Amino acid sequence: MQHTNVLLAGATGYLGKHLLKVLIEKQNQVVAIVRKLNQLDNPNENYLEIKQAEVTKPETLRDICKGIDTVISTVGITRQKDGLTYMDVDYQANMNLLEEAKKSGVSHFVYVSAINGNKHRHLKIFEAKEKFVDALKTSGLNYTIVRPNGFFSDMKDFLQMAKSGRVYLFGSGNQRFNPIQGEDLAKAIVDNLEDYNNELTVGGPDILSLNDISKLALTSLNKPIKITHLPDCLRRFTIWTLRTFTSVKTYGPIEFFLTLMAEDNIAPTYGDYHLKDYFREEANTLEI
Repeated sequence: MQHTNVLLAGATGYLGKHLLKVLIEKQNQVVAIVRKLNQLDNPNENYLEIKQAEVTKPETLRDICKGIDTVISTVGITRQKDGLTYMDVDYQANMNLLEEAKKSGVSHFVYVSAINGNKHRHLKIFEAKEKFVDALKTSGLNYTIVRPNGFFSDMKDFLQMAKSGRVYLFGSGNQRFNPIQGEDLAKAIVDNLEDYNNELTVGGPDILSLNDISKLALTSLNKPIKITHLPDCLRRFTIWTLRTFTSVKTYGPIEFFLTLMAEDNIAPTYGDYHLKDYFREEANTLEI
């Protein structure tokens, strides 16, 4: 892989931190955007420059892409805070970056959306992400749309339920997917930096049903296997109730998880970090 000058937006997030580590290990020159300078250490001044900017404020991004070959953006919100909406962040903040990238002649823009986002545009989270995907594809820049399956960190909800001794699932629990660990996903993205104008759908090495994941969570906490299957109509009713009676801030992330958990989401397998090992590590911190 040739070394490249990369602007990384979202460097302090779960995936961003892993990307930063992998990019530097592969000796790329990285400019990382942070909102506050103390959010990120710089032990690697040969390869890393930290710049303060806010992607939601285009005036702070002026000329930030000068000399940059590739922009990687993991910018997005799962849970809304600071009064910002999905459109403000997942769409508009990325548009601000894209405008700067075009102005400075950046050759490649990598954007992280999520698996099957194009099929689920009716979900609030995806409405904004996919609106940006459309804009990026018609921008004239080389692009890569990354569509990861769920992150291991999202699977902590299973451990939290398992801690109480019982896991609750909607439907049969046979829905399958292959979540991926952050570092494995970062490696997949960096390994494909020279691959343009495509969509990179990627998941972890193990294809697991929700029942399998529940068992792993219970076993990692040394709990007996107790799984309760709730009727799927209850899941649909929950989404309807949340949409009707709560704000998008509340229902956005829940609607997202409940919808994707209702069907198979299987991505090409990648990486060598296994969910059972992650659960075992996390279980130790929960038991303390």
